[in-house]
Amino acid sequence: MARQYFDKLDTMILRALSTNARTPYLEIARDYGVSGAAVHQRVQRLMANKVINGSELLINPSTMGYDTCAYVGLFLRDPSQFEKAVEALRKIPEVVECHFTTGQYDIFIKLFARNNDHLLHLLQNEIQALGFARTETLISFQEVFKRQIPLVSDQENE
Repeated sequence: MARQYFDKLDTMILRALSTNARTPYLEIARDYGVSGAAVHQRVQRLMANKVINGSELLINPSTMGYDTCAYVGLFLRDPSQFEKAVEALRKIPEVVECHFTTGQYDIFIKLFARNNDHLLHLLQNEIQALGFARTETLISFQEVFKRQIPLVSDQENE
């Protein structure tokens, strides 16, 4: 996808919405001295250009009983089975991210399990059963921070 170019207003809108996707357009408009219609039109254009891919409700996994977060590197026995493996991983609800990577792993996933026993079940009975050559698992003790990419307008770069 080609790089998009943004003016200062686009960047301010993106910054406001990435901080809180539920911020009303009229509030953003008031903060930046533009009309609500201008903000609405900009957001629609940003969505049409695939800059904004929607918004999401984030659920704290531990409040739902998922206390173990793990990252798993997967090694395919047969690289031609990549698409089949991805589709099978997509059917495991605990797998929340799946990446095609460079480096030692063919696929890198993030998953949530209720506890270590559940993680072991997922690895042995769900993931290894898909026919991977082997896996390497890293358990995250705590997400220290998570953030959006840095937002700088093209005018700020000049």
